[in-house]
Amino acid sequence: MDFYLRPAAAAVKALLTAAELPTADLRAEHFEHFIACGPKDSPDAVVGLELYGEVALLRSLVVAAGARGKGYGTSLVAAAEAYAGQQGVQEIYLLTTTAEAFFRQLGYVTSARAEAPAAIRQTAEFSSLCPANSAFMRKRIGAR
Repeated sequence: MDFYLRPAAAAVKALLTAAELPTADLRAEHFEHFIACGPKDSPDAVVGLELYGEVALLRSLVVAAGARGKGYGTSLVAAAEAYAGQQGVQEIYLLTTTAEAFFRQLGYVTSARAEAPAAIRQTAEFSSLCPANSAFMRKRIGAR
């Protein structure tokens, strides 16, 4: 499976919109840290990272309906973790309303929102886009 950085913003937004995931806060610089697989003009799956020094927010993991069940989600999370590690990230955080069990299988653990680092708390996804009942999860990917 081939992955590539910086998929076209319009293609990412279309895939996220189809999955009813938020796009309102996405700015041009966010697409610098999106990873995709599949055709460049219409990716099968994408995941994004917001990098904040030693921490990152994993966001917008989506696999197109016709591409599910092929391992793209798991492979994209692994690619995002490797990429984040190359950027100096030590810990990845995420919020989810539907995929807590999936992320738990990948080594993420549930945390209290109050334990979120300041950089993560200041993101739109944390502060306003994801509902308060979203699972807040984290995974250490590097030694501190």
